[in-house]
Amino acid sequence: MKKSTVIAHTALASLFAVTVMTASMPVEAGKKKMEKCYGIVKAGQNDCQTSNSACAGTSEVDGKPTAFIALPKGSCEKIVGASLKPKA
Repeated sequence: MKKSTVIAHTALASLFAVTVMTASMPVEAGKKKMEKCYGIVKAGQNDCQTSNSACAGTSEVDGKPTAFIALPKGSCEKIVGASLKPKA
């Protein structure tokens, strides 16, 4: 058997295995609890509306105190300058 054929078959088998494993996992296993983390978002990278805008990606400045990004629960409190509530 050619080396390229073996590689192709291995890749295909791996893809099939991952597909089967993913399909058999419970839906809840892939969901992580998220929390809003304020004051650390880069300009234009906020996840949702702020008190001054209605759309995601509209934060004009880095670290806007009312702009948030969704992070896995427990991560926000580990970041310097971050807050779980919008800053005044």
